[in-house]
Amino acid sequence: MMNKKTIGLLIFSAVLASCHNKENDWDATGAFESVETIVSTESSGTLMEFNVEEGMTLQANQFVGYVDSAQLSDRKNELLAQIASTTSQIPDIPVQVASLQSQLSEAQVNQKRIANLFKASAATQQQLDDANTNVDVIKKQIDAQKNSLGITSNTLTKNVTPLQRQIDVINDQLQKCKIINPIHGTILTKYAENHEVVTPGKALYKIAEMDTIILRAYITGAQLTQIKLGQKVSVRSDEGSDKFRSYSGVIYWISDKSEFTPKTIPTKDERADLVYAIKVRVVNDGYLKIGMYGDLKFSTSETK
Repeated sequence: MMNKKTIGLLIFSAVLASCHNKENDWDATGAFESVETIVSTESSGTLMEFNVEEGMTLQANQFVGYVDSAQLSDRKNELLAQIASTTSQIPDIPVQVASLQSQLSEAQVNQKRIANLFKASAATQQQLDDANTNVDVIKKQIDAQKNSLGITSNTLTKNVTPLQRQIDVINDQLQKCKIINPIHGTILTKYAENHEVVTPGKALYKIAEMDTIILRAYITGAQLTQIKLGQKVSVRSDEGSDKFRSYSGVIYWISDKSEFTPKTIPTKDERADLVYAIKVRVVNDGYLKIGMYGDLKFSTSETK
């Protein structure tokens, strides 16, 4: 017969075996990660405003600060003044030829009057010729003045064009002085402070999308036939004290190349040397953090 000590050891072994079997019910293990974006400056100068703190949640296209742009604004105002001065010299052609147009109208009225008198033999051929000549002369004067004013106008307009191009460049530089957050996410790391001098490419902060988090797990070659892109899987994370949180996930990436098993990531078959990485997208309820470990099961049926 077995003594109490032997019975106790058998019960303890059975409990360990049960726990081990529960752990092996999960098909793969991995760690949670997220797509991280490092936001940098596109201009040089002093950070005049920088409203970013670690842990802060930002929206896409949110304004978070700007680099000193006073000199650019001054230069833009100078160019605008030059453009205003130049365009003020562009002649108003209709106004400039208005006097000649008035003379032409009077000459045409006189021409018509002389023509009627000539038909009634009340005016001479010479008078009619003089009236016609006067109309032609005024028309030529108008054409000549319009041509001269047109040349002046085109010249001044061409002088404005390069100034406007300079303003376009400055507008682009001014836009780059603004710090616009590119994506919705949470600030992970802050690299700069207010009033710090920055240069183009200087990293300001790191942000990651945390509403949806990624579980990178590793599976053996034999498990590849059990999964496919778009497949729903069960995911759990360790909550501590042998408690777990359960989630639903979707496989959205499967590596096409094998690699050696990472030392910190066991697989269901820990003897496997070569494994395949997969990525599972999981909606984060706020409890999942980057670097936490998670398990997944290919079947979405509820597990104990």
